[in-house]
Amino acid sequence: MEYGVIAFLFVFWLLLSVKVLNEYERGVVFRLGKLLPVPKGPGLVIVAFPIDRMVRVSLRTVVLDVPPQDVITRDNVSVKVNAVVYFRVVQPVQAIVQVENYLYATSQMAQTTLRSVLGQAHLDELLSERERLAAVLQQVIDEHTGPWGIKVTQVAVKAVDLPHEMQRAMAKQAESEREKRAKIIHASGELEASLQLTQAAQAMSSQPMSLHLRYLQTLTEIAAEKNSTIIFPLPIDSLKAFFGSGAPKP
Repeated sequence: MEYGVIAFLFVFWLLLSVKVLNEYERGVVFRLGKLLPVPKGPGLVIVAFPIDRMVRVSLRTVVLDVPPQDVITRDNVSVKVNAVVYFRVVQPVQAIVQVENYLYATSQMAQTTLRSVLGQAHLDELLSERERLAAVLQQVIDEHTGPWGIKVTQVAVKAVDLPHEMQRAMAKQAESEREKRAKIIHASGELEASLQLTQAAQAMSSQPMSLHLRYLQTLTEIAAEKNSTIIFPLPIDSLKAFFGSGAPKP
């Protein structure tokens, strides 16, 4: 009878002491409140109940969605910015011992860093240089979470929400910029056309026959329009190029 009780108690203790850790998990074990320096896992591990207590730690990458933060840029523009932080635990012991809740701590650190770093940038930089600012955010957050055994692998700025007044002002600015570019292109085309016409006029003035050929080409183009009657003035000087000195005189 006594052996049966002992066997039952042993089986019950074994069921409470045997733990299974997945490949992406590690177990930080405390024995009578003292930390065992080497984490256990993965696979089948034995945690001596009740003197040992194990805390599971996942080594997978955590995707942390940073809620929209009110940021005042360096040029005094109030915007809302939200981001995504990718991090993972690289040292399970420090993640449990050095900070109470590493998920909450990393989230708060990301929010604080987001406001401080982006607050030092101008609005134009915030809109056009997101990758550079995200790299700065990743470096700063990683420096603060490193002592906790947390490695921040990437930070991405998701969206920048501008006030409606600023959106209208930027739309007007973009429209003015497009109009300016259109006018510049139109003026450049007019200048190029005038230069081409000047060169053509100079060429025709040096070769009078080319002017008369152009005159005849214009007659051909008008005749192609199939008008019933065409009245076209014919300067007497134009005939001199064809008849020379024998052209009729007025």
